[in-house]
Amino acid sequence: MPAHRRWTPSGPYDLARSLSVLRRGPGDPSFQVTADGAIWRASRTPQGAGTIRLAGRGEAVEAQAWGPGADWLLEHLPALLGAEDDPSAFTPRHRLVHQAHRRHPGLRLIRTGLVLESLIPSILEQKVTSDEAYRAWRLLLWRHGEPAPGPAERMRVMPDPRAWALIPSWEWHRAGVDAKRSSTILRAVRAARRLEEAAAMDLPAASARLQAIPGVGPWTAAETLQRSNGTPDAITVGDLHLPRIIGYALTGERGTDDAAMLELLAPYAGQRHRAARLILLSGRVPPRRAPRFSVRDFRAI
Repeated sequence: MPAHRRWTPSGPYDLARSLSVLRRGPGDPSFQVTADGAIWRASRTPQGAGTIRLAGRGEAVEAQAWGPGADWLLEHLPALLGAEDDPSAFTPRHRLVHQAHRRHPGLRLIRTGLVLESLIPSILEQKVTSDEAYRAWRLLLWRHGEPAPGPAERMRVMPDPRAWALIPSWEWHRAGVDAKRSSTILRAVRAARRLEEAAAMDLPAASARLQAIPGVGPWTAAETLQRSNGTPDAITVGDLHLPRIIGYALTGERGTDDAAMLELLAPYAGQRHRAARLILLSGRVPPRRAPRFSVRDFRAI
């Protein structure tokens, strides 16, 4: 029998929008949305593998959990759903941001408390297309993860650190992961305990802890801590698209770089990640001029 817990937010709440950042592509084996609107997640917790089902029930969220990690998942349920987030600390400074803020009052910045779970897929997303990274994550979980506990169909829990370390080189190659990214993941899993400690740190200390791993830079650290720590100021720098989108949305100009993006977001100091989320939700993006990057097949190399 599953364990249960119920959580009631203090104000407007959008379950799907808040948790959407945890999904790594439409075929993510660790994240599933069923026809009834329920969200299923398979996680590797400090107590072991666990599966959690989340569904809105009136003004509350009902959770069921299975597996050795069930108690841990339910204990950390409020943080996962954004209970530790404080949207009232945010003040819109641009008309577009104000409109997005008004249209999405239920957005919360979630906190999983699990660093490696977000770090590994973020490393896979370094310098490649989203499709390449999603494919790699999907294949690696199917071949080296384990079946998710409970009744969820076709879901997988990511490997534990030892299992990641034992993946042979040809399996990384088969998943389309180059040596640089696979080596970074192997260094990360060897320091798994130290990295997981970052979930309890403030942003500067947590970012420094992650970036102590060669191959993990500011981009990867920010993408990880946005999810593991729910940090409202963990703005992503070094991204190919984000500065251009934010620059175009706020000024109508093209070609914005990281420095200009940070200048535009300066009025949101302490809340720059939240501001970026709202800007992305506004849907105002520059028209595409160039074709998409083609997906590289590392198996042919």
